[in-house]
Amino acid sequence: MSTNMLNLTLKVWRQDGPNSAGRFETYQTTIADDASFLEMLDYVNEDLVARDVEPITFDHDCREGICGTCGLMINGQAHGPQRGTATCQLHMRQFRSGDTIVIEPWRAAAFPIIRDLMVNRAALDRVVESGGYITVSTGAAPDANITPVPRDAAEAAMDAAACIGCGACVAACPNSAGQLFTSAKLAHLNLLPQGQAERWSRSEAMVETMEQYFGSCTNHGECQEACPKEISIDFIAMMNRDYLKAKFTNRRRGGQRKSG
Repeated sequence: MSTNMLNLTLKVWRQDGPNSAGRFETYQTTIADDASFLEMLDYVNEDLVARDVEPITFDHDCREGICGTCGLMINGQAHGPQRGTATCQLHMRQFRSGDTIVIEPWRAAAFPIIRDLMVNRAALDRVVESGGYITVSTGAAPDANITPVPRDAAEAAMDAAACIGCGACVAACPNSAGQLFTSAKLAHLNLLPQGQAERWSRSEAMVETMEQYFGSCTNHGECQEACPKEISIDFIAMMNRDYLKAKFTNRRRGGQRKSG
């Protein structure tokens, strides 16, 4: 396949800090269509550094669609135009020469901007901290097949566990809701035998922590469309059922879950 060169206009959000006023700045670049989107930003930054201009700050790590660090709004779409693809996996062949590309950070109150395109996604960590663990016995690890797991439960748990915690669901949602993220983190534990000990306390704690940081779900479905791992909103329905059951179960247990 031959390589084509693209002449692009980039409108990039620049912001010096969380309390500074932001603005769009325009850059011109020429890049090969087989480059990744982040490689294109690297190339732009090399040019800016050579001209003694402050480079664009953006978050990245693995560049393999695993870590969830590299989220960007590209032309108003979380992670860009290609479905089921993280920003780092997006290639410039998705664009045409002469295009104008608008690049912004995640837009959500729960994700305050640190600088330019980098945001603080610690709110997602707070949700996981509140219940994303299981109880296990100490000592030698048991055999992998000692606990039978129904195939359907294992498959569904693996689908939920594919969540990379990028926050695209929150950024794409008109309400900045975190239900898809939270439900995925709940489901991959609640569906397995190992996660049953804390199932009800986990469900209540994680949902209520989520509600402290994120908006309410009104079934727009944008989160499912934006998710790079194509996680289904069916998990949100499961989370809602488990939360309702947890409220009754935890009350019957005499309020064992610590408040606050």
